[in-house]
Formats: sequence, C-alpha cells, structure tokens
Amino acid sequence: MLILGSHVSFGKDQILGSTKEALSYGANTFMFYTGAPQNTIRKEINLDLLTEAKQLMKENNIEIENIVCHAPYIINLANKKDPTKWDFSINFLKQELKRCDQLGIKSIVLHPGSAVSYTKEEALENIVEALNLVLEKEYNCKILLETMAGKGSECGSSLEEIEYLLKNVKGSIGVCLDTCHLNDSGISIANFDDYLEEFEQRIGLNKIGCIHINDSKNELSSHKDRHANIGYGTIGFENLLHVIYHQKLENIPKILETPYVGENWESKEKKYAPYRFEIEMIKQKEWDQLLIEHINDYYK
Repeated sequence: MLILGSHVSFGKDQILGSTKEALSYGANTFMFYTGAPQNTIRKEINLDLLTEAKQLMKENNIEIENIVCHAPYIINLANKKDPTKWDFSINFLKQELKRCDQLGIKSIVLHPGSAVSYTKEEALENIVEALNLVLEKEYNCKILLETMAGKGSECGSSLEEIEYLLKNVKGSIGVCLDTCHLNDSGISIANFDDYLEEFEQRIGLNKIGCIHINDSKNELSSHKDRHANIGYGTIGFENLLHVIYHQKLENIPKILETPYVGENWESKEKKYAPYRFEIEMIKQKEWDQLLIEHINDYYK
C-alpha cells in the first residue's frame, strides 16, 4: 500500500486542521509540528478537535498509526557545553513525546543534533546519554532519528553514526530516511538499492519508520541540505519513484517536504503548497514539468 502525504500545518484547529489540509492534497498520511519548530510556544491539546479529527480520518481511510510528528529544530542533544540548554532539550523532547501520546501519534522524527564545539565521537555520546535519559519513561510514540546532510557539525549524516546511536540507546528507537539528505551526505539515490542493502545488513529495515521524499538542489556530497521539488533537482523523478514504490518499503509512510512555489519560483511572495500536484504525479508515476504553471493556475 502506498502511504503518501506531506508536511502540513498545526494551527488553531490543531490536528483537525492538519487532517483537512492533508485530504485537500489527496494524501492518506501527513507530518506536522505540534507548534512552531523554532520556538517553545505550545498550546494545550484540544480533545474535542482531536475527536473530530479521528472521525474524519476514519471516514477517509487515514490510519493514525501512519501519521508522523516532527520534533522542533531547537532541540540539540549533541551539545552539552551549556548543561542548562542540554537539559532543556531533553525536557522539551519529553514534553513533545507526551503531546504525541495524547494525540495518539506513534512516531516523532528527531534531528540527532549538531556537535558544535565537540568532536563527533563526543557528540554521539551526548546524544546517547540524552536519549537514554528521555527514554527512562516509556512512551507509545517512537523516536525516529533522521538521516542528515552533514551540514556544519550535524550528527547522523552517515550510516555508521546512525548505527552507533541505535546500538547504544537503550530504548526502542528507529530511523527516518531523507532522500535529499542522503544525496547531500554522499549517498547516490540512483544506487539506492546498494544503500538499502547495507542498511538492512547493519541496522535492519524494520528500524525504518518514515521516509522524507525530497529532491535536492545540490550535487552529491554537497553537505548543504537544500530541498527541491520532485523532479526539479539533481536526484530526479525516476530515482525518487524507485524509493517511493520500493517493494521492501511499501508499508512505510512517505512524506513530502518540498518547497512552496509561486508565480516567481524564487520569489518570497505568493508561495503555494505544491503537494496536491506532486502527490498526483507520484500516483500517476508520470512527471509533469509544468508543475509550477499548474499551481499558479489552480490558485488564481
């Protein structure tokens, strides 16, 4: 079964609004933040809206087990130079896990963190220590460590680093693959089967809980992390389609995080979500190079 959706907003209507937005794109799953990813402001979960959302999901064959949350960017478990900030990251992640449990969400994607002034080896130890502290309490929501592009001092940009974290964290955690990040870290999506085979041998495919489907504006091994719309980047539509429809990954949620577009693709004005059109292209297995024009016509 193809489980396909995109990032959606979590505004005043909370997960009910998220569900409605996903349905408008023709999606059967989605990913959201429980608040702005750059700050700590969080509103109490509205249980009435949650009940309405669950009913809407049921009516439209969206399984809540396939919905994914994303932890905010401000969490950095890799750097403990300032113990207060490190403790804050741990406690805020615990809070996000509690909110996911309240919502019934089973997976939360987490950036492992950036080493900053630490060596990679020290930073990985910091992440392990932090996650072990977080997982002293059991949650129904599982943490999925995202594969990173290797920008700056990011951790988790190699299979070796991801493997180390999974083997040393005591609780049950998983992985979220990101096609743009893999490309930018040095993994050719054109040779995705080779990567997947190595992942299966070293970690196990059962650890993959989500896949972010993004093209990349960058060449292989650029370590820049700049997403592109499907088929408009260096990875290409056919290579992404191979990942999306891969037989070994068929029951794993695939989430689009591609850029908003508009009348002027590089303009900051009149930006529109491309997901309705990208999801349709993926379902039809046919790339439409007029994507931008179709979006402009649709939103006029």
